[in-house]
Amino acid sequence: MAQIPRSSYYYWQSTKEQPDKDDELKARITAIYHKHKGRYGYRRITDELRNEGKTVNHKKVQRIMHELHLQCIVRMKKYRSYKGTVGKIAPNILERDFTASKPNEKWVTDITEFKLFGEKLYLSPILDLYNGEIITYTLESRPVYSLVSSMLDQAFKRLHDNDRLLIHSDQGWHYQMSKYQQALKEYGVTQSMSRKGNCYDNAVIESFFGTLKSEFLYVQQFESIEQFKVELEEYMNYYNHERIKKKLKGMSPVQYRTHASQAA
Repeated sequence: MAQIPRSSYYYWQSTKEQPDKDDELKARITAIYHKHKGRYGYRRITDELRNEGKTVNHKKVQRIMHELHLQCIVRMKKYRSYKGTVGKIAPNILERDFTASKPNEKWVTDITEFKLFGEKLYLSPILDLYNGEIITYTLESRPVYSLVSSMLDQAFKRLHDNDRLLIHSDQGWHYQMSKYQQALKEYGVTQSMSRKGNCYDNAVIESFFGTLKSEFLYVQQFESIEQFKVELEEYMNYYNHERIKKKLKGMSPVQYRTHASQAA
């Protein structure tokens, strides 16, 4: 009835009754996945297996994870907002001088993308190079211009009349927009941009994204997008007010800023 050769039938019948040769590997992949609460994808699980002395191809790990319905629940990657020249490109005035002598002297900004539960979220923060403090941030489900404009509106509330601010970004289309550049001019802010395709020109904000990923995303498990947003707000508060840094003399960003203003 199946119209297959007699030999093929008995071959598959015999293999069906044999134990799965990948049972042990599947058990280890499952154990590693749950140990890290779903934060590891097939590449990192492959590395973990190799650290244990198991030689296995990453494609095989990917296939097994697919069979077992094991999928990394949190993904973060660099959002590439460059779309060519759609507006005016500013010079690289910052020139990798990531030091500042006072607050609101040099800010850096960028956008990164999260993927959770099959949805995307875009994070746009501003960081003060004086103390590494996150001045403000916005989070939206689409990388629209309001992601950046709302961030600016919130951040500019921190400025004082005597501040002479420089704000640095990459060449993303948001920062080439005439509306963005006009907003900077209204507040007397100097614009600076990284060279095309050179992430080192904005290394401090890139480093922050790495810290956010390792200390927040990969150590927590989220049940929903709403819970993620709440937890993100708590982490940002922790990062500014409690997380100490060696280069800030063992103080948090806010503590360092407060201490400096009192000493002055």
